[in-house]
Amino acid sequence: MSAPDAMPPVYISYFNRLDVEALELTDDEILDAIEGSLAAQGRGESVIEPRVHLEPGVARGHFNVLRGSLGGEIDAAGVKVVGDFVDNYKKNLPSELAVLTLFNRFDGRPIAILDASGITDMRTGAVTAIGAKYLARKSSKVLGHIGARGTAYWNVRLLDRLFDFDEIRVHSRRPESQNAFADKLSRDLGKPVKAVDDWHSCVADADIIVEASRLNEPTPMLKTEWIKPGAFVVPYGTMSAVELSLTDIMSKLVVDDWGQCKGGKFGSLRAHVEAGKLSEATLHAEMGEIVAGLKPGRQSDDETILFWHRGLSLSDIALGHAMLKKGERLGIGQRLRFA
Repeated sequence: MSAPDAMPPVYISYFNRLDVEALELTDDEILDAIEGSLAAQGRGESVIEPRVHLEPGVARGHFNVLRGSLGGEIDAAGVKVVGDFVDNYKKNLPSELAVLTLFNRFDGRPIAILDASGITDMRTGAVTAIGAKYLARKSSKVLGHIGARGTAYWNVRLLDRLFDFDEIRVHSRRPESQNAFADKLSRDLGKPVKAVDDWHSCVADADIIVEASRLNEPTPMLKTEWIKPGAFVVPYGTMSAVELSLTDIMSKLVVDDWGQCKGGKFGSLRAHVEAGKLSEATLHAEMGEIVAGLKPGRQSDDETILFWHRGLSLSDIALGHAMLKKGERLGIGQRLRFA
């Protein structure tokens, strides 16, 4: 009996942070990758499992583990592990550091390992922006953004790419981060970005409101009465910063994935799920269903709409795959022998 054929060599691509930066993905490349992944999810071409959490108990933070398989034009599975540690700024480190692994979804071969800290920031901002594309009023011209962590920059940058705001306001509980955030955005966007000192001044009369705060415990800082009719609201802080009444004023409630929104201990609308205010009965749609054209997005300027996204492994996989393919074209990244 002849011996089995030897296993062929297996190689993986490795992208460190410098490689990811060298790729210089454009705003449109980021948005296109995320919009495509949402559409594939909506069409049922993907598999996503709710994230799980690991709390080491030795610091103020936890690890998120996100898993999924993205079909359609991508054909890759992936796992991302991201640490979320609120005191990292004291060490001059970002609060979120992450690694993404990509696999062939048909035979399990590892394809790539990427620094995913930037991917996390970019894809979060892109999901916020694509949500606004379908759910915010087309005439939206005022953005109020709470929070200045890594994902915040891409929220504002990609939203402005789609809406070209007349006014952008930002607020953070730490004045030094708030002012530096506004200055960087002003330089990069080529327009004034106003740092304001309180939540009300930031969100009052805004067309689009993003709440990405970093609270130590749930605290209702964003008042429902401040939300104007017709606004688009995106709360996604780990700890809830909204009042229980927020969902009562909404015409539509949209999430990125109901499976992961309905479980777990973290999330901006956790109390609303537990109180039954956000349920399968009150949920309008998952974002992917809207992007795929299976359910309607905004249908009138009068609608006040909320979009809660927990973060999708599918978005990480799509953006990581886009980086991998661009790296192959440009000769960026390192090729490592795996087996």
